[in-house]
Amino acid sequence: MDLIILLKAFILGIVEGITEFLPISSTGHLIIAGDLLGFNDDAGKVFEVVIQLGAILAVCWEYRARLTEVALGMTHDKSAQKFIINLAIATIPAALLGFLFIKTIKGYLFTPLVVAIGFIVGGLIIFWVEKRKYAPRMNDVNDINAFDALKIGLVQCLALVPGTSRSGATIIGGVYFGMSRKTATEFSFFLAIPIMFAAAFYDVYKYWDVLQASHVPTFIVGFVTAFISAFVAIRALLKFVANHNFVVFAWYRIVFGVVLLVYYRDELMQVMG
Repeated sequence: MDLIILLKAFILGIVEGITEFLPISSTGHLIIAGDLLGFNDDAGKVFEVVIQLGAILAVCWEYRARLTEVALGMTHDKSAQKFIINLAIATIPAALLGFLFIKTIKGYLFTPLVVAIGFIVGGLIIFWVEKRKYAPRMNDVNDINAFDALKIGLVQCLALVPGTSRSGATIIGGVYFGMSRKTATEFSFFLAIPIMFAAAFYDVYKYWDVLQASHVPTFIVGFVTAFISAFVAIRALLKFVANHNFVVFAWYRIVFGVVLLVYYRDELMQVMG
């Protein structure tokens, strides 16, 4: 067993777990971390799926009571039915665009330049949204209607661009459309479940041929690490948004984006001619 590989899996699991649900782009961080650690081959892509599953299962565990209530009430409880319908409405736009264009997106947009720009632009958008007068009209996930869900679903499509952040797009979009920060954050968590499971199963199917028994210890380390770190990050974010806005994440995104531009300056100069 290669301890160096396990250490890399441990680091990437932490990166995934911490960044998946914060508005700072887990994909952008994983692209950079995978590049720096040399973990970006086909096996590395399957590994990313595994750690993303670990992160999303942390959400399922945190909200296990709510999800169980919805599952048991889906045939007769109007609140549960509304919840499921809203998730479906918000999931469809990004799922459809991802299905149609994911090969093109991964082929042309998964570059340091796009990631850096995504970080910076996303940070500026957070600043803009947080400068507006804050008067939420939706203080609970149950207050969200179908049209609100559709708007969040359309905003989530922006997250197909690496560096944008799925959580960032849906949380900040939710705040912009009138959700309280806690409501926007929780809806973003719930919305992650179908979209991430769908993406994970697609990638596992796509890269099934590269899976080997020797990968199992690496996958286990990454999965467990991502689950634990994501669970901690979810609890911390919910506590944070109760008393703070998202400006600190805007500053982080902009600084990190500039650091990326500097770090990859030689590569970027070649791309720009």
